Amino acid sequence: MKIIKPVPAALLAAFIATAGSSALAAPDLKVALIAGKTGALEAYAKETETGFMMGLEYLTGGKMEINGRKIKVIVKDDQGKPDLGRTLLAEAYGDDKVDIAVGTTSSGSALAMLPVAKEYKKVLIVEPAVADEITGAKWNKYIFRTARNSMQDALAAASTLKSGSVAFLAQDYAFGRDAVKAGKEALAATGSKAKVVHEEYAPATSTDFTAPTQRIFDALKDKPQPRVLAIVWAGPNPLNKIADMKPERYGITLAPGGNILPVMKTWKAYAGTEGTIFYYYGFPKNKMNDWLVAEHTKRFKAPPDMFTAGGMAAAGAVVAALTKVPNANGDQLAAAMEGMSFETPKGTMSFRKEDHQALQPMYHFRIKKDQKNEWDLLDLVREIPASELPLPVKNKR
Repeated sequence: MKIIKPVPAALLAAFIATAGSSALAAPDLKVALIAGKTGALEAYAKETETGFMMGLEYLTGGKMEINGRKIKVIVKDDQGKPDLGRTLLAEAYGDDKVDIAVGTTSSGSALAMLPVAKEYKKVLIVEPAVADEITGAKWNKYIFRTARNSMQDALAAASTLKSGSVAFLAQDYAFGRDAVKAGKEALAATGSKAKVVHEEYAPATSTDFTAPTQRIFDALKDKPQPRVLAIVWAGPNPLNKIADMKPERYGITLAPGGNILPVMKTWKAYAGTEGTIFYYYGFPKNKMNDWLVAEHTKRFKAPPDMFTAGGMAAAGAVVAALTKVPNANGDQLAAAMEGMSFETPKGTMSFRKEDHQALQPMYHFRIKKDQKNEWDLLDLVREIPASELPLPVKNKR
């Protein structure tokens, strides 16, 4: 007869405790981050990913967990292609079983992703795509946007144009045309007396701006002052090439929209030129932005850019939402996030209940004359609070 020795009580207790903790261990919280990491907007996508991961780090005190559950980020590259963006989001919701998704860089790809969120009944936080339709005609209740939209950009710019004549130069695709449409509506919404006299659209890959710029000059040169050429451009900005054609000959001033730091640091020759931007590292004054600027500069030897801040804002929304609804049920999340406030490098933002667009301040800047270093680029003329941006509701709820 085989004698079975009793298991020591201490060993048995340890076994039970280990088995119990394994059985009760909470599953990871899965987050998909979709971005155009290859293609024309890859610089924006890289910044978004960096900001998103730094945001999670900051908001969780480095633990990368919420309520004891580890955060697992699954990054996917849609290459700026709508079909691929749609496929990757379906893969994230269906195969990867993510609890929430963030993305993407291109407006065209983001628009293609919206119906997928509705089909799977899962929340999609849009960052950094800006097309108005995302929280407008193509919106559904699972869509939230931390990024600013075209109309917010336009309203900020319009607040600086009280009278005179305006012409637009924009890229000939969804972002550019949406921005110009918003620009015209914004002038009316802010009560500006400035008149739009010309719209010029050029291919996104353009390198020669001679012909379109001359058409703009011809349209503006005899119109009432001030004469403003508003440039709406993603990626390498044509400001330098347009300035070389000497718009001042016709009394025309340039009004560039804000851009990424590597582009704006080529604008030093245009000190005094004014424009508007949704983030510049030196403008917001709050603890989160202070941490972001200090840590980013320490790690990357340069301050954070505007899409870095956007990624961090998206992380703020994710953490706030999953803290409110730990089970990450899509319908419960959508309900809890309506009107929800969350911390960002720009300060506290809130998702508007009507269309889930994040309400946020914008900034009126002037290009610096005396720059202390390669990243000391802009002076703040004025922070434009969200309360001064009469953002219309355009969805069909």
